[in-house]
Amino acid sequence: MESSPRQNLGISAYHWLKRDIIRGAFQPGEKLLMSRLKERYDLGIGPLREALSQLVAERLVVAISQRGYRVAPMSLAELADLYDARAQIEAMMLRLAIERGDDAWEAGILGRAHTLAKVMEVNGPDELLDIWDARHKDFHTAIVGGCNSPHLLQVRETLFNQVERYRHLWLRETVFSDEALERKRQEHAALVEVILARDAERAAEMMREHLMTPVPIITEVMHRRGLA
Repeated sequence: MESSPRQNLGISAYHWLKRDIIRGAFQPGEKLLMSRLKERYDLGIGPLREALSQLVAERLVVAISQRGYRVAPMSLAELADLYDARAQIEAMMLRLAIERGDDAWEAGILGRAHTLAKVMEVNGPDELLDIWDARHKDFHTAIVGGCNSPHLLQVRETLFNQVERYRHLWLRETVFSDEALERKRQEHAALVEVILARDAERAAEMMREHLMTPVPIITEVMHRRGLA
C-alpha cells in the first residue's frame, strides 16, 4: 500500500529536522519555534508535529508541557553512559556473531571493510563525511549482523540513534584528518583479522576499546564549544 502525501511530508520533516539537530543547526536546549520550523522547511504544522513527536521518542527533542519543544540537552554523563552501553552491547553481539556467523557473514565483513578503506573522489567535505559515515555504519552493522537476533539489532539501533549528536562531533574531528582516518583504517583491519580468526574474547575486547576511542575526543570538543 502506498503512503499518503501527508505521511511522506511527515517522514521528510523528520529526516530534515533530525539531520539539522545532529549537525548542530539547532543547539542543545534551544527552543524549536513552530514559526521558524515552518519557514525553514516550508511545511505545515501537522507534518512538523509528527516529526517532533518521533524525535521526542528518540530523545533528541524534549516536549515542554503546553509550551512546545526544545532540543534535548547534551552532557558528559550522557556521553559516557551512551558510549559504554553501545560498547558493551556491540561486544556481546560480536561474540554471538562469531559463534553463529557463516561464510557469507565473513564475506560481507571483508567486502564492507574494503569499501570503507578505499580512497574516494568526492565533491566536498560534507559529501566525504556522509560517504565515510555511511560506509563505516555498514561495516559495523555487517559485523554484528551475524548474531542473527532482530531484537538485539533493534536495541543497538535505538542506542545508535541516541548517540548520533555526539558521534557527529567526533566525525568532524576524524574524517577531515588523514592521520585520524589512517588510524581508524588500521583499527578496522586489526579487528577484521581477529574476527576472521574467530577469537571471540580478543575480538570483543578490541571492539569495546575501538568504540570507546571517540569519548575523549568528543569530551574535548564539548568543552571547546561550551557544551559541557
